[in-house]
Amino acid sequence: MQAFTVHRGRTMPLLRRDIDTDQIIPKQFLKSIAREGFGKHLFHDWRVRADGTPNPDFPLNDPRYAGASILIAGANFGCGSSREHAAWALTDYGFRAVIAPSFADIFRRNAVTNGLLPVVLPEPVVAALADHAQHSGGTPIDVNLDRQQVTDGHGLQEHFDIDAAARHRLLNGLDDIGLILQHEAAIARYESVISDQWSVIGRALAIGH
Repeated sequence: MQAFTVHRGRTMPLLRRDIDTDQIIPKQFLKSIAREGFGKHLFHDWRVRADGTPNPDFPLNDPRYAGASILIAGANFGCGSSREHAAWALTDYGFRAVIAPSFADIFRRNAVTNGLLPVVLPEPVVAALADHAQHSGGTPIDVNLDRQQVTDGHGLQEHFDIDAAARHRLLNGLDDIGLILQHEAAIARYESVISDQWSVIGRALAIGH
């Protein structure tokens, strides 16, 4: 997956609490495990009206936020079911980071596994970022994972904490397979030792017969 070091991107405000995974990607679209093609269904029930036309009041349909790659959301983002498709939908749409006061634990793990950075900032800071995004049309901010900082062009310089293992995975672009392959040499040595031991056992059994 793509490594995350420093990302400069436009912001999109969606300052609602308890946005659950069924709102992020509704269940009727969970028909694939390809990790692609879910972005067009992101926030479908809010994004599309009952008659199938775009909801002009929803931020994803606002041209001011076209190309936004940093989502500003409310507390407990990603609650509800454990579906990994929620992280897939956000990354497939083009989001690289979500900034919120808190995240559901399973969503946070799924986000990191898929290269999406969950940034926890104090609620007043998140509210100020969302307000600025709304009034400025998504002015870009910088998210620096190496320094664990969020900055903008207006004096904001906010530190965020992140688990060391999650930070390592994101900085190095390591999915689950990539994480295992970091130990490829040790795995190869272990397999060689086991192979030699089984060879000795096999010869001993052959002699015994």
